[in-house]
Amino acid sequence: MFDLSVSSDGRDTSEQIFEKLEVAERGGARSLWIANHLFLRDPVSLAAASLARTSQIKVALMAMSPFTVHPVQAVMAAATLDELFPGRVTLCFGVGAPADLKALSIDGSKPLKVMREALKISRALLAGETVSYEGAHYSVSSRALVTGPRNVPIVLAASGPGMLELAGAEADGVLISAGASVPFVEQTLDHVRRGAKGRPVRTHGLIYSSIDENERLANDRLRRVLAILLRGPHHKANLDVAGSVLDQAALNSAVLANDWAAAQALITDEIVRRHAASGTSEQLRERFAMYQKAGLDEIVIAGVRDPNQVSGILQIKGR
Repeated sequence: MFDLSVSSDGRDTSEQIFEKLEVAERGGARSLWIANHLFLRDPVSLAAASLARTSQIKVALMAMSPFTVHPVQAVMAAATLDELFPGRVTLCFGVGAPADLKALSIDGSKPLKVMREALKISRALLAGETVSYEGAHYSVSSRALVTGPRNVPIVLAASGPGMLELAGAEADGVLISAGASVPFVEQTLDHVRRGAKGRPVRTHGLIYSSIDENERLANDRLRRVLAILLRGPHHKANLDVAGSVLDQAALNSAVLANDWAAAQALITDEIVRRHAASGTSEQLRERFAMYQKAGLDEIVIAGVRDPNQVSGILQIKGR
């Protein structure tokens, strides 16, 4: 059986995130995944406040970029949170949004070696080792965490084949980004298994979700966010393997022109069905089952701000 969790993208106000958090814990969500996007809200601060307000729900820092945060600093944050709230913290690494990195004049176009070094350093520190490491990007001179070993799982947010194989080889888990179709999830997890070579790797996926007894109304909530996401050329393979017909050039032009009527019109009900979990209770239950069958151990609800929506979606698992 899959686990069901909730995410916050950094745009939620503190009031919104705490409302969502309360509903999530009451509804039995496994974790709250808090995004790390530059210029939005800080995930470490929100994680500390969220853990202090709850008793059971876990928190994942999603996803700390080694291009903007030194891996030692990321591990310090996760280890300290775990010391305060044992067993409730996950550290997730990811490259970061290209536009965010560009805003800081950071070149993240060749992330694989950087991420490999970050994972090696982080795993060794969390294991309680005294680390001596000399890499192309980072070096550590015989230092250990003052907290000692901490049981903090490391997850890698990955999309390309190389990064997915790295997740399989070096991380405890992999996070698949939102908008992925079921066939694309299957395809990406094949790369993870190739890298894992038999070692267990937990699989997590961000899934845009919306619930309403009127499927069209449910889909309407997701058209804008899917328009922003699926216009990217890197989603072509995702669209193709799903059999989705979408004019990405026209979609991108509409989004850049702020012509949301045109952009959302291109995101048909069929596109929503193939790249999200949306509709009636029964439709969501069927869709979640498909993502589970594709290989996801944990479905992380994304794109939802309304706590009533969160509550309704979380009830799917218990029905």
